[in-house]
Amino acid sequence: MRKLRACLNAITMLNITLPDGSQRQFPGPVTVAEVAASIGAGLAKAALGGRVEGQLVDTSHTITQDARLAIITAKDADGLDMIRHSTAHLLAYAVKELFPEAQVTIGPVIEHGFYYDFSYSRPFTPEDLAAIEKRMTQLAAKDEAVVRKVMPRDEAVQYFKGLGEHYKAEIIGSIPAGEDVSLYSEGAFTDLCRGPHVPSTGKLKHFKLMKVAGAYWRGDHRNEMLQRVYGTAWASKEDLQQYLTMLEEAEKRDHRKLGRELDLFHIDEHSPGTVFWHPQGWVLWQEVEQYMRRVYRDNGYLEVKGPQILDQGLWEKTGHWDKYRENMFVTESEKRDYALKPMNCPGHILIYKHGIKSYRDLPLRFGEFGQCHRNEPTGGLHGIMRVRAFTQDDGHIFCTEDQIQTEVKAFTTLLQKVYKDFGFTDIIYKLSTRPEKRIGTEESWDRAENALAEGLRASGCEFEYLPGEGAFYGPKIEYTLKDALGRPWQCGTIQVDPNMPERLDAEYVAEDGSRQRPIMLHRAIVGSLERFIGILIEQHAGALPVWLAPVQVAVLNITDAQADYARDVAQMLKNQGLRVDLDLRNEKITYKIREHSMQKRPYILVVGDKERAAGAVAVRARGNQDLGVMSLEAFRDRIASDITLKS
Repeated sequence: MRKLRACLNAITMLNITLPDGSQRQFPGPVTVAEVAASIGAGLAKAALGGRVEGQLVDTSHTITQDARLAIITAKDADGLDMIRHSTAHLLAYAVKELFPEAQVTIGPVIEHGFYYDFSYSRPFTPEDLAAIEKRMTQLAAKDEAVVRKVMPRDEAVQYFKGLGEHYKAEIIGSIPAGEDVSLYSEGAFTDLCRGPHVPSTGKLKHFKLMKVAGAYWRGDHRNEMLQRVYGTAWASKEDLQQYLTMLEEAEKRDHRKLGRELDLFHIDEHSPGTVFWHPQGWVLWQEVEQYMRRVYRDNGYLEVKGPQILDQGLWEKTGHWDKYRENMFVTESEKRDYALKPMNCPGHILIYKHGIKSYRDLPLRFGEFGQCHRNEPTGGLHGIMRVRAFTQDDGHIFCTEDQIQTEVKAFTTLLQKVYKDFGFTDIIYKLSTRPEKRIGTEESWDRAENALAEGLRASGCEFEYLPGEGAFYGPKIEYTLKDALGRPWQCGTIQVDPNMPERLDAEYVAEDGSRQRPIMLHRAIVGSLERFIGILIEQHAGALPVWLAPVQVAVLNITDAQADYARDVAQMLKNQGLRVDLDLRNEKITYKIREHSMQKRPYILVVGDKERAAGAVAVRARGNQDLGVMSLEAFRDRIASDITLKS
């Protein structure tokens, strides 16, 4: 009898497997919070949620059968997302307390924080924002439980209509009939949400509201303009302060601000989303473009140039007309429709098709500094980082399937060198694999994904997979660089595409005489030159390396007595190929030095009577470094070394 009872107990016990492989047993259904408490009081206090069989849940979630469980805390990425999502609800709670007539809409998590959209009769002021944040802090201090409940869809619609929350009712009304929805309540506030959320408001301690912006309901300009309140939330006070400090530094480095101060470019209302490059900005542009042109030349690329305007029929064949039409600028001539190209790839295939290609011609690498136009919405434009007219360092490699791995390895190695020369050494590698909706056979996807992975491994790169994030026609690698502030910028990519050669009937003559389709590798290193230059400006806070600086040397005289010598020095440096600014103004030397320092000149050469007599220059390096008096030869050697080393 005792053995039978033991067997029955063993059968009915619930087994919870933890991430380290250990197991805990419970006599019946158990919540995530109870499992955390069984492990230790510290974990019970820190627990924000759980991941049961891979699904993220609240700590109140009841586990009814054997399962794998990971306890989520603020140290986990999922935990930080829960904090931010819950803080968005706390924001809405505070707004409803202070402005009862405001209607709540949606409040998702975004990078570094969250936002919530509100409908209210007047714009929120900075004083309102401060009051809302203060109320959020008070509500968090009350440590009210966050409780989940489930309600039938139609009942939930009526519930929110009864509260006067018509936007919420509309959202719920779009959910299929007969489904249940989950609601979360904290104190007097209830909101629609899938969850999960932190167990109580007391877990939300480190947040700050950042700004208010306009946003159309459901992103449609025909709808009401709502007020979007942005905020940030973190797991600790230190993390929050570090982020706010980073934002302060980012503001100082803002490429739009520096573009004005350094007289590099401007954006004009007469042509929104396009860039007017000033002389010094165009020098910077040319240095980047000419550097990339040398990269093409030295690595087997043939530079080509395609037209800006292409016939509608071509875009129909590629699929862009159906899927991308709203983002294209179109025009008409002699009753024929055209579009400004949003990308360069169709043009490169037309160049490839001009003449018969043999397997001996492959791999064939085309590169183009091709200007593209995309009809981006006005609200999405951002300085030179996101524009409507941009130039790409665009390249396409036509190759066989067997050549993919070798090309990926060579491209990755090349990209690493380019980024290093521009001052970026921290690169993140991601491989996006087959999406649910795709073309091609499983075998072709296997081969393409394996070729990309092996190409990365052969280049010594550690990478992460992004399952399901590939294009419908093939997998891709994304190369993301990190700047001086740790911000990620996805610039480079290489994508496997057998689809467009098929659509545009590109082929080559194989060794056996048969006609075969080439694989097309879309690749870019810096991507949009406009965007990359914006990144460069912010990376270096405007103090560009000597080889990129629009003006590399400023030559300043102290009095008119040294004017002729200063001219000779400047001309000698120009003859060496340097970009020189000669300043002979009748101003105090301290004033001139300060002005050129603010323009972030790499070197300032001051010449007085002593320097003229000695045939030398007094050298000041950027950062207020006084390098003393040098001979002209010594200075020439120094700056030549800087340029050669890209320092």
